[in-house]
Amino acid sequence: MPDNTSMTLRFQADADLHQLMLHAVIRREPALDFQTAAAAGLAGLRDAAVLALAARARRVLVTHDQKTRPSSFAAFIATATSPGVLIIPQRLPLAMAVEDGLLLWSTMDAEAGSNTIRVLPLCVKHARPHM
Repeated sequence: MPDNTSMTLRFQADADLHQLMLHAVIRREPALDFQTAAAAGLAGLRDAAVLALAARARRVLVTHDQKTRPSSFAAFIATATSPGVLIIPQRLPLAMAVEDGLLLWSTMDAEAGSNTIRVLPLCVKHARPHM
């Protein structure tokens, strides 16, 4: 766990993020600051409003949205600053998403991800070549 809590990543679940993902992460690391979409009032908001709320709260937005979020994020950071976006593809196994999310949280401070999009998985395992 990072020593400086003011620089620790804080997460904001997007309305499209599966609740199972959020609960699995919190179960593994209760100290993680991961706000639900319901707690932030994100339901029904447009991308720009969601990004603005997450930025004001200094939270990385965690989403499954690979289609519209990157372009809306690019437009947002043209005029504002954001702690970033973390995209978790829906096809990514839950265990891998949880592990990579916790690795990101434990090794990166909040400033390092500013105005960036990160996509899980963090590393790709390659199959061994057949001989």
